[in-house]
Amino acid sequence: MQCAVKPITLNSITMTVSRDLFPKDFKWGVATSSFQIEGAHDADGKGPSVWDTFCEIDGKIADASNGHVACEHYTRWPEDVELISRLGVNAYRFSMSWPRVQPDGQGAWNEAGFAFYDQLISALEQRGIELHLTLNHWDLPQALQDQGGWVNREVCGHFTRYAAEVARRFGHRVHSICTHNEPWVIAILGYEQGIFAPGIKSRTQAMQAVHHLLLSHGMALKAMRGLGLSTAMGIVLNLSPIYPASDDPQDVAKAHLDDGLILRFYMDALFKGVYPQDVMAHLGSDAPKVQQGDLETIAQANDFLGVNYYTRNFSSCGNPWDVTSTGNTVTDMGWEVYPKGLTELLCRLHTDYQPKCLWVTENGAAFKDQMVTGVIDDAQRLAYIRDHIAATHDAIQQGVPVGAYFAWSLMDNFEWASGYAKRFGIIHVDFETQKRTFKNSALWYQKFLSEK
Repeated sequence: MQCAVKPITLNSITMTVSRDLFPKDFKWGVATSSFQIEGAHDADGKGPSVWDTFCEIDGKIADASNGHVACEHYTRWPEDVELISRLGVNAYRFSMSWPRVQPDGQGAWNEAGFAFYDQLISALEQRGIELHLTLNHWDLPQALQDQGGWVNREVCGHFTRYAAEVARRFGHRVHSICTHNEPWVIAILGYEQGIFAPGIKSRTQAMQAVHHLLLSHGMALKAMRGLGLSTAMGIVLNLSPIYPASDDPQDVAKAHLDDGLILRFYMDALFKGVYPQDVMAHLGSDAPKVQQGDLETIAQANDFLGVNYYTRNFSSCGNPWDVTSTGNTVTDMGWEVYPKGLTELLCRLHTDYQPKCLWVTENGAAFKDQMVTGVIDDAQRLAYIRDHIAATHDAIQQGVPVGAYFAWSLMDNFEWASGYAKRFGIIHVDFETQKRTFKNSALWYQKFLSEK
C-alpha cells in the first residue's frame, strides 16, 4: 500500500525549496563512513578489516586501489571538522571502525583508536554539531571473518559487546547510535554475489548473514538500553521502490518477490517480528536457520529508521530494464535520477510499518566532476540534492514523520569496489594532494542551510 504522491517535476533546475518549510528541529547533515575516509589502515594498533583483505584480491577493485590512505581523515580530521562547520549543518553522521578500537573483534580494546574518536567527537561537540554514530558500516574485523563472519552466530555476541562498550564510552555524547548500515549490502553483495567483501558466493550463507545482522541489531539495542542511555537508537537500511518493467503478470510477480527480498524481509522482521512467508518459501533450503526467540529479539522498538535512497528499481523476467528508457538523468553509477521515488518510499514505510521517526540517512549522486580555475560546477549533483530535499518535504506534507536529511557524502572518498573512480562528495578531494574544495553543490547546501 502506498499513500498518494504529489507530483514533483524531475530534474527541474528551477525548482525552489527553502529550509523554513521544514520543522525547526529538523536535522540537516552530511554523512561519511570510516573505511572510506580514514586511511591509516594499520596505524596505532588498528587491526585489518574484511575490506582491507578484499582490496588485496586481484580484480575486485575497479582501479586496483585500497583504503590505506583514502582521505587521510585520521590525521586531517581537524580540517574536516572545520569544513563540516563551514557548511552550516547541525548534524554529522559517521561510523566507527570496529577493528580500530578492537583489532580482533573480541578481547582487548585499543585505547589509541578510542582516543581518535574521542577527539573527533569533542571537536564537533564544541561546534554544536549533533553526532550520529554508526557502529558497523561494513568494516568487520578480519579476525572475525576468519571464524565465519556474519554467517557464524557467535559474531552476534561479539558485536553486542562492542556496541555496549562504545555506548558506555560515548553514548551520552552522541545524539544517536545506528547498529548496522545497509545489512542487505553486507549480506547480499558480500556473501551471495561476492562483489563486496568478503567476496563469498553462497545464497545460503548470505541469508544466514542477514539473520545474524538483524539478530545482532536486536541484541545490541537491548544491551545498550540496559545502560540507561537516552540516546536514540536504530538501524539504517538501503531501500527503493520496485516497479515491474511491464504489465506482464510474470514481471508483476517478480517485482513483488524482489520487494520481499530487498524491503519486506528486513522491515517485516524489524517492525512485525516475522519473515515474509512468500520470501521464505522462495528461499527454500537457503532460508536462514532461526532459533526460538530470535524474531522477538530482532523486533526491538527502534527510535528511528534510517533510509538510504539513491534510485528506484525495476524488475523483469525478460531483458534487463534499460535505465535510459525514461529519459531521466543517469548518474555515473548508472542509476536513474528519480526524486519522486523517495517520496513514495517514505510514504509506503509510514503507511505499512509506522516507524516512530524516519531519517533520510544517505542521499546523493556520483557524477564526473571537472575543476575549471578552481571551481567545480556540479550542476547535476546540485539539482539531485535539491530535488530530493523537495521530495523529502513532500513526504512531510503528507504526514510522514521525517526528521532528518543527510547528504552523501561530505567528500569524495574510496567508493568500495569502484575505488576512487566514482565521486559522491559535495567537497572535492584531490587524492594526490588531499586538498579539499567546496563544489557548487556544497556552496548551494551552505546557502540553503543559512536561510532561516
